[in-house]
Amino acid sequence: MKNSLIAGAGHYLPERIVTNDELSTLMNTNDAWIVERTGIKERRWFTPGKDTVTSMAKQASEKAIKNAGVKTSEIDFIIFATITPDYFIPGNGVLLQRELGLQGIGALDVRNACSGFVYALSIADQYIKTGMYQNILVVGAEIQSSALDKSDEGRSSAVIFADGAGAVVLQATEEPGRGILSTHLHADGDYAEELYVKDPGSSREVRISEDLIHSGSFNLKMNGNTVFKHAVVRFDEVIREALAAHQLGPKNLDLLIPHQANLRISQFVQAKLGLEEEQVFNNIMHYGNTTAATIPVAISEALEQQRISPKDLVCLAAFGSGFSWASALIRW
Repeated sequence: MKNSLIAGAGHYLPERIVTNDELSTLMNTNDAWIVERTGIKERRWFTPGKDTVTSMAKQASEKAIKNAGVKTSEIDFIIFATITPDYFIPGNGVLLQRELGLQGIGALDVRNACSGFVYALSIADQYIKTGMYQNILVVGAEIQSSALDKSDEGRSSAVIFADGAGAVVLQATEEPGRGILSTHLHADGDYAEELYVKDPGSSREVRISEDLIHSGSFNLKMNGNTVFKHAVVRFDEVIREALAAHQLGPKNLDLLIPHQANLRISQFVQAKLGLEEEQVFNNIMHYGNTTAATIPVAISEALEQQRISPKDLVCLAAFGSGFSWASALIRW
């Protein structure tokens, strides 16, 4: 059985930087309040008319393909993780496929929100290990800023979520001991409404109406306390699960790349695992929570900053809406 390794990564972030001070002009908040609760100093919001989920994903993908040292024509499958597609239907996978000139290859969309990229990576890993594909483009991209309630009522989520795209090329290798060692996926639908966007939903007599629009059901709703309490438990569990599957412990990790949900969550998990600061990669301070894009953006930046070297043991971990959570353990 073949192994699958991340041969290259790339990312794209919109040029518009939105500071905490700017948000304080839109809602009753301030820099100190936001930093204390989230660790975020600034984030990126898309430019309407310039940025789309597809265009951002294309730029991230082209960088990943170049860094992987393969031709675009060698990509034989696309898995696209997003909960903010450009269209209600079809999914974003085919739109990216078209932009890359890869008509004819398969394109799969994953809607597992913050865990979406790790879920997508796990699917790609299975396809490669069974020999079905050789080079799979795995993408996470989101535009969340247009779905936020930028009023005082919605400030707890509006200060967190942001826009961006990241991509990796997952490639088959014959080299033993390298690549994705295992992935671990979980979910608990009992908490689906603790972090969700209710509309547009199909199970309505009318999918879109003035009453629905005025109800605020098109905006993101989050029970922050519940999310935090579950996240710190599930992050710790799923990271330890991945390590234990290979008779390893936290001390063996060279780098943990967690989903960038909240800097407080990452720091709490770091402390529970007994990790040093250099063992954890965080960039939420600059980019906010870009949902499915956070981990591939972080991978790309970590590689650019030489935070990852060949043979390093790297763990990816995510928790988010669903609730769903997941991890991937990788020998780089």
